[in-house]
Amino acid sequence: MHLYSGPLSLFARKVEVALGEKGLAFTRTMVPFTQTKGYSPKHEAVLAANPKGQVPVLVDGDVTLYDSTIILEYLEDAYPAPPLYPKDASARARCRLLELEADEVLLAPVRTLMFRTEPPGPDTSQRERQEAEAAKAEPAIDTNHRRLDEMLAGCHFLCGAFSVADIATFMMVHYALRLGAPPIRRFANLSSWYGRLAARTTFATVIAEIAAADQALSYPVALPR
Repeated sequence: MHLYSGPLSLFARKVEVALGEKGLAFTRTMVPFTQTKGYSPKHEAVLAANPKGQVPVLVDGDVTLYDSTIILEYLEDAYPAPPLYPKDASARARCRLLELEADEVLLAPVRTLMFRTEPPGPDTSQRERQEAEAAKAEPAIDTNHRRLDEMLAGCHFLCGAFSVADIATFMMVHYALRLGAPPIRRFANLSSWYGRLAARTTFATVIAEIAAADQALSYPVALPR
């Protein structure tokens, strides 16, 4: 099994966590990335496998897949133990919905903060405008975190047992914090859940690699106290 990943790709890192949680051995190509040019020029193997030219791309024998959701569903079908989706149909659907919400709903305001890891250009007014837009996005991030906190009341994980809903949601919360979003310590349930997952070996490894990649590639982000 071979994974094409990116040092700061939250969707590729999401797949890495899932592979680790399932105990699946894989080799990895870390596709070159810079904050100024992104993934340009794009990796030839990724372009050949994915019409969008994006990581993650997973190659498992004669199966080649892209898109983190499709990859996670394939891993569950091909390697069902340990499971990362509930067995019950309604619970499984809720798990998929929570993953979708993480990837699309939680991502929307977080995307507004992503400029912060890019080096500031000579146009300081543009950076000021970007920070103003980020400030407008922070209440939505806070609202999302509050909703997650309410979901996690009395729950160890989002869907009963540990699942892809936890993986996808954790990655989005982590990226929000990494980009200077308001801290989550005000939300006791969310904060405890985040700490439990961050302590798992698979998550801790990915967190450390992202931090190292940020140190090498990213403009330092001023994190709120």
